[in-house]
Amino acid sequence: MSPYASAPQSETARRVDALVATLRDELVEVRRDIHAHPEVARTEVRTTAVLAERLRLAGLSPRLLPGTGLVCDVGDDRGAGRVALRADIDALPLDDACDLPFSSTVEGVAHACGHDVHTTVVLGAGLVLAELDRAGELSRGVRLIFQPAEEVMPGGSLDVIDAGALDGVSEIYALHCEPKIDVGLLGTRIGPITSASDQVSVTLTSRGGHTSRPHLTGDLVYALGQVVTQVPAILGRRTDPRSGVNLTWGAVHAGNVPNAIPSTGTLRGTLRCLDVRAWELAAQVLHDAVEQVAAPYDVEVSVHHTRGVPPVENDEAATSRIEAAARDVVGPDSVVLTEQSLGGEDFAWYLTKVPGALARLGTRTPGGRTYDIHQGDLRVDEQAIDVGVALLARIALG
Repeated sequence: MSPYASAPQSETARRVDALVATLRDELVEVRRDIHAHPEVARTEVRTTAVLAERLRLAGLSPRLLPGTGLVCDVGDDRGAGRVALRADIDALPLDDACDLPFSSTVEGVAHACGHDVHTTVVLGAGLVLAELDRAGELSRGVRLIFQPAEEVMPGGSLDVIDAGALDGVSEIYALHCEPKIDVGLLGTRIGPITSASDQVSVTLTSRGGHTSRPHLTGDLVYALGQVVTQVPAILGRRTDPRSGVNLTWGAVHAGNVPNAIPSTGTLRGTLRCLDVRAWELAAQVLHDAVEQVAAPYDVEVSVHHTRGVPPVENDEAATSRIEAAARDVVGPDSVVLTEQSLGGEDFAWYLTKVPGALARLGTRTPGGRTYDIHQGDLRVDEQAIDVGVALLARIALG
């Protein structure tokens, strides 16, 4: 039985747990190996090779994707559509500050978002399901998707979809590490669980001039200040407040000296939104608002809005299946409502094609420190691997 199971399980869950137990030590070693050898987006050559080799040893036939990443089918396609389980395999370009025996061996690159855990969990689920298939216990086909480049916009999932990874797939699931939730708990939410995330760049230009004569030129710095403060406010009044539209500036650049009005200035920030319909509207509102705010100041305006990813909108039925699986393999109190995040996640692109859901896998040691993702000191309780493997395998079994 899973160390976190708190109630009697179904026969299927007990069978899954028994198989997970046989893989436990190996999967921890796989996770540590991947953690020690992180690779950033679209360079995940070693990670792909490690996964392909282990899947072949299990008698499976992984298919390499163009560039990096792979997909691998388990069981026959019985006409009902395959269940897909997705992992993201890339790391982040930052230093590992964990000081562990298996810390990153690559300077400036670290698995600081838990993708090493995601990858190990989907691999483990695939190995469990392969064993069940050999025993004639797999009732429908499963597809494992090991996706590159989640950490770059608009995300490697688009390349994976273009490569046909969703052909024959009827639903898809993923887990994401959540260091604010204890091991043994799963955070779920119906509807938007993450945000759309876009990059915005605004450039203003004018003739420039002396600060003693702002009336003779476009007062560019003053105009930038108006855009900084007024455009987010306009977005908040021109879009449904329930959609969570948020424009936050992260960089402002203009001028070099105190007594000269510069001729060029730029703003860069992110536009986030919890509703896909408001996300589509916000782009035009943004362009109009910048031009209207800057118009009185005799400056030229250029707005560059780079689409990132839409919100992850969890399907209600798929979310219910995740919750039912969690209650079976872990216990009746294992599911908690998770908060909406304004972070972006390219799993959203899969959900524009087929229904599915993403859930948050608790990785905090009960009573232990709460870490944060995208930080070099992120640590996860490795018992979460058992929970994640059993959960995904149980979902795939229906």
